[in-house]
Amino acid sequence: MAREKTHMNLVFIGHVDHGKSTSVGRLLFDTGNISEQQLRKLKDKAAELGKAGFEFAYVMDGLKEEQERGVTIDLAHKRFETDKYDFTIIDAPGHKDFVKNMITGASQADAAVLVVAANDGVNSQTKEHVFLSRTLGVDQLVVAVNKMDMVDYKESRFNEVVEEVTKLLRSVGYKMDRVQFIPIASLPGDNIAKKGDKIPFAKKTLLEGINEFQAPEKPTNLPMRMPIQDVYNITGIGVVPVGKIETGIMKVGQKVIAMPGREGNGVKGEVKTIEMHHSQQKEAEPGDNVGISVRGFGKKDVARGDVIGPEDAPPSVAQEFDAQIVVLNHPSVMTVGYTPVFHIHTDQKACTITAIKKKLNPATGETLEENPDFIKNGDAAIVTCRPVQPLVIEAQKDNPHMARFAIRDSGQTVAAGMAISLVKK
Repeated sequence: MAREKTHMNLVFIGHVDHGKSTSVGRLLFDTGNISEQQLRKLKDKAAELGKAGFEFAYVMDGLKEEQERGVTIDLAHKRFETDKYDFTIIDAPGHKDFVKNMITGASQADAAVLVVAANDGVNSQTKEHVFLSRTLGVDQLVVAVNKMDMVDYKESRFNEVVEEVTKLLRSVGYKMDRVQFIPIASLPGDNIAKKGDKIPFAKKTLLEGINEFQAPEKPTNLPMRMPIQDVYNITGIGVVPVGKIETGIMKVGQKVIAMPGREGNGVKGEVKTIEMHHSQQKEAEPGDNVGISVRGFGKKDVARGDVIGPEDAPPSVAQEFDAQIVVLNHPSVMTVGYTPVFHIHTDQKACTITAIKKKLNPATGETLEENPDFIKNGDAAIVTCRPVQPLVIEAQKDNPHMARFAIRDSGQTVAAGMAISLVKK
C-alpha cells in the first residue's frame, strides 16, 4: 500500500496546567477525530470525578490515575490527519516528576507545539521543555498562547507573552523564522480548528499553524536504527519489539542485530513481519512507529533501550564517549567522578564523567577554559563519559539521531547534550 501523506510526530510541551491535553483533545474533536458520543462519555466521566472542564484532556489522559489526578503521567499517542500530513500527536507531561517521559517524547518529535498560558506566561517548566526540545533537535515550533479567554482576549497581553517567549527561545538558539505564535483558548475552542470572532487579531488557527510545519528530511541514507521502546511476548508470534525507526529503512527479511542485548555482544535475528497501526508493511522508514517480529530473538534477549540495526552495520556500543553538554539545572556543580543517569533514545543508563575537557561559551561554542575543575548552571562544556553498563550511542557526525541525550539526577534534568566522538567497546 502506498503512503499518501507524509507522517510527522508532533509533541505538545509546556508547563503543567497550561492546557496541553485540553488543546490536543479540542484539536482532535474539532477536526472530527473524536465523536460527539465519545466526548459525551468523557464529559460525564469528568463531572463524576469532580473535574468538569477536563473532558478534552481525558481524550489523551487514558489512565485511570491520570483522570483522578487530572494530570498527564505517561506519553499518549493519537493519530490525526490534516489534508497534508498524517500526524502522530505525542502529549508530553508537564509535571516535574514526569519530565523523563517528556524527554522520550521530544526525542521522537519532528516538531512541537509549546503551550503557554496567557494568564501565566513563561514558567519554570516552559523553560525546561524549551531547553530540552532544542537540545534534542526539535527545531520547529508553534507557540500556542492558550487561555486567551482568561485575559479577555486582549491582543496587548498576547503581544507581551510573545515577547517573553521570543526572548526565551532566542536565548537557547531557536531561529525565529521557524517559530509561529498563535493565540488560542482551547476550553471554549477559540482558534483551534475554526477561526471564530473572539480573536480577530489571530493570523491563523492552530490547525493551520501545524499544517505549515516543514516535513523533516527523512534520514533514509543512514544505517537503520530502531531503539526499542517496549518488548511484548505475543502467543503464537513470539517476541515483538516496538519502537520508532530513527534512521534508515527496515525491510522484511532483513538480517538484524540488537545491541547491546542481554549478554552485551548483540543478539542476531531476521525480521519476519513489520506492523504499523495494525497493518502489515513490507518496509518501514524513519518516523514510523512499528512492532516487528524477529526470528531468533528469545524472550529475555532484548529489552527497552536496546537498539536494532543491520547485522552488517551494527549500532555502536560505547566504552567511553566525548560529549558536548549544557548544564541546565544542577543544584551545585558537576565535577569529575559525577555519575548521573543519561537518557538517550529509549535507554536510561548511569555514566561517570571521567574528564571535563573544556568549558565553552554556550552562545558561540568557543573555548573559555581548558580542564576546568567544575561546571555549573549555564555552562557549556566538553566532557568524557564512561557508561557503567553497555550503552548504544553514536557520534553526532555519524548519526545525529542517536547522539542526543539528557542527564537527570534526583528527579530533574540537570543537563543535556550530544555525543561528539566515541571509543567503541
